[in-house]
Amino acid sequence: MKVRNLVFSFALCVSLLALNGIAQEVIPAPGSAKSVNIPAVQEKRLKNGLTVAVIEKTSVPIVTSTLLVRSGASAEASTKAGLANLTASMLTKGTKTRTAEQIAEQMEFLGGSIGSNAGWNGSSVTISVTSDKLDQAMAIMSDVVLNPIFKQEELDLLKSQTLDDLKYNLTQPGYVATYVASRYSFDEHPAGGTPASIEALSRADIQSFYGKAFKPDNAVLIFAGDISLAKATAIAENLFGKWPASVPETGPGIGSSAGSGGEQPVIKRMLVVDLPKSGQASVNYFKPIATVGRGSNEYYTASVLNSVLGGGYSSRLNQEIRIKRGLSYGAGSSFTWRGDRTNFGARTQTKNESAAEVAELVVAELKRLADGITADAELNPRKLVLIGGFGRNLEATGGLVGALSDMYSFGLPATELNKYLAGVTGVGVADIKAFAGKYLNKGDMIIVGDYSVFKDDLAKRFPNMKIDVVKIDELNIESPTLRKTDVP
Repeated sequence: MKVRNLVFSFALCVSLLALNGIAQEVIPAPGSAKSVNIPAVQEKRLKNGLTVAVIEKTSVPIVTSTLLVRSGASAEASTKAGLANLTASMLTKGTKTRTAEQIAEQMEFLGGSIGSNAGWNGSSVTISVTSDKLDQAMAIMSDVVLNPIFKQEELDLLKSQTLDDLKYNLTQPGYVATYVASRYSFDEHPAGGTPASIEALSRADIQSFYGKAFKPDNAVLIFAGDISLAKATAIAENLFGKWPASVPETGPGIGSSAGSGGEQPVIKRMLVVDLPKSGQASVNYFKPIATVGRGSNEYYTASVLNSVLGGGYSSRLNQEIRIKRGLSYGAGSSFTWRGDRTNFGARTQTKNESAAEVAELVVAELKRLADGITADAELNPRKLVLIGGFGRNLEATGGLVGALSDMYSFGLPATELNKYLAGVTGVGVADIKAFAGKYLNKGDMIIVGDYSVFKDDLAKRFPNMKIDVVKIDELNIESPTLRKTDVP
């Protein structure tokens, strides 16, 4: 009898597991879109040109503040790549009255944080602290922004650390691909610098960039959290009101080739950076789009397209490469925005043995977008993912400050945030097809890995494609051919 009961119990468990497996194969329908509260943005402009922007959010006693300067890596010469980031990083390394250790210790004593960095579009100093400690924290921020001394010893240490990081990163396939693409595909330079450019940067370079870029009429002081516009303005007047104004000298961004209509090959060029004995291969597709900037209405089409193609676990690239075939831990895509253009990239890492297969899969997915096989049943859930992420980001003070910083760095009005929901929901199937057909073609396939492993398979799968191969030991992105031997 006990044996019979055990057999019955086992059979029942098997049946339940089978039913559960069947149930899990049926993907539940997405819920309705959640409402997103777009907070009001209040602005005040000081006499010296500094803009003060405030989003009041009194539900928690926390304030995040960013001093955004509208000059980043785009304002530096390619021969001085990394200058903006070094300059921003040096701000917290000592002032006329505080050492780097004192800055860190005093912010820690207040229970807050401070950080500084630079990207392509701008530089920033950010603090986050409880509202009752805001005055003290903002005094430290203003000291960091207005009174840096750029101590030579601190600069030498930061350069050494940066060079060590670069040396390590240039052994990693994914980093190498992005590093090479900055010059090869996008006609830019790495915002983090090159070994040669970092080595050559001097204290005078730092002082010069700071003097030209860090001016109040080139900056926005953003607050989000438990603070009113009146309070924020009073802080700004007290701490930044005497900051002398002038017209900053910033360099224009570097242009790139535009997309074209009509049927075009997805790949225009194929580059392999040979990294012998690499553990994996990085497979990437890069394409500059010169006619679509952050202020364009096509920004929303690009955002929805990216969500479909490579913007999450259930996106097409991840489904095809990871979930269906197990060829990678993840695959994705992104648009990196500039004021007047954008840089598109699709990327993944895989075994060297499957690099050519994955490259073929990436091309197939880009073609499928242009063929217009995107249905509303697929499109609508991807829109909900974007809207949900946008709403969650605005729930925290850091997210609010980051979203506003993006608007100001691109020269867009703060009210642009209010267009997001309508912009995303208004994208249709035809928009995706038209965008992909117009822009996602004639790009660069860049593979970084052990070429000896996938060489034959790559030639077999792309028989009519010329493959340019650069050995990692010969790589120099400051050369027109990417090779050290051809540096002019």
